[in-house]
Amino acid sequence: MVSQVKYVFRSEAAGGMLLVIAAVLALIAANLPISDWYSALLNIPVAVKFGLFEINKPLLLWVNDGLMALFFFLVGLEIKREVLGGQLSDIRQLVLPLVAAVAGIVVPALIYVGLNHNSSVALSGWAVPSATDIAFALGIFVIFGKHLPLSLKLFLLSVAIFDDIAAVVIIALFYSQDLSTISIVVAMGGLSILALLNYFNVQSKAPYILIGLVVWAAVLKSGVHATLAGFAVALFIPANKTASNKDSMLEQIEHGLHPWVTYMILPLFAFVNAGVGLSEASMTTLLNSITMGIAAGLFIGKQVGIWGACWLAVKLKIAKMPENSTWAQIYGVSLLCGVGFTMSLFIGTLAFEGADPHYLESVKIGVLLGSLLSAVVGALVISRSQVKVSNSVGRAERNPLLLNDLKT
Repeated sequence: MVSQVKYVFRSEAAGGMLLVIAAVLALIAANLPISDWYSALLNIPVAVKFGLFEINKPLLLWVNDGLMALFFFLVGLEIKREVLGGQLSDIRQLVLPLVAAVAGIVVPALIYVGLNHNSSVALSGWAVPSATDIAFALGIFVIFGKHLPLSLKLFLLSVAIFDDIAAVVIIALFYSQDLSTISIVVAMGGLSILALLNYFNVQSKAPYILIGLVVWAAVLKSGVHATLAGFAVALFIPANKTASNKDSMLEQIEHGLHPWVTYMILPLFAFVNAGVGLSEASMTTLLNSITMGIAAGLFIGKQVGIWGACWLAVKLKIAKMPENSTWAQIYGVSLLCGVGFTMSLFIGTLAFEGADPHYLESVKIGVLLGSLLSAVVGALVISRSQVKVSNSVGRAERNPLLLNDLKT
């Protein structure tokens, strides 16, 4: 388990850097004379046809509906593994991150709704500032919090996992439309077959992949967002180990897929979605209620909700603080949870799909602004809290009388 956690943090640090690079390249492409080429690239039509069945979408939607389904598939695998034998298997370790995650979703949403309650169209983006980009948040933590306790890293990871679960539920309940009964029946039939394969402990990956593709295509046509198919399929991947394999099928697929998601899918998503023409963005766009609601929700709502909920839960003795952590460090983690980026952009594309392009421009600017503020201030707080702990430990080593103060 420890080796898996270390691998996740190492890869997320590199993945976070790639996300930054991809976002910067997208902004450059959207603001230079090559912006027309960038736009044309995103709208290249890509079609797949099999008899009467056809999927014809621009490249942008193949990334958002197709490749991101693999991201949610990986999320589902990680959550299943954590529930069966990881951080989420011990109820005593769940209370604080669960309380923090719920508050970190509700408070940003309330801030956004408070600023946008007069517009029914704008209100559809209420969930945008509620998301956390686990790759970015963990990447910043690893870079600036190298000497912080492992318990704090696991707390951040647990909050992010609950955040992902909430994102799946929100997408399913609020961003599905024009449902097709036939397609839903086909998808449910596919999931039923996967359940039987799991029940009979079928260890060949081929049937899971083929039926998973059928489920994804059916969900894509159903009106439910296609990424949910990835999450649902993951729940039926066998997690039990066999005598001939050191790792279960779930672990094998997770380890094989993780680098592709971290180093290709998420950076590609960032590149095709983060490009916004800043030269055309007026002060009105920068200061409108959608932009400000998202930026304030991410930067203010996340830190207030998560830190406040943690403080209240600990004071009421509902939960305990992560071992060897301080309130300053928890505050730093709360700030990092305001880095919404890929997940916020993703939910934004769903919230304003088919709406005036200016709405999505506001989403992108708000997400970039709120995430940047959260990342910079969070990195500073994490770094400073780490220095203070190091200094305190040094003084304690010179003066043993201070050891009791550190423990308390």
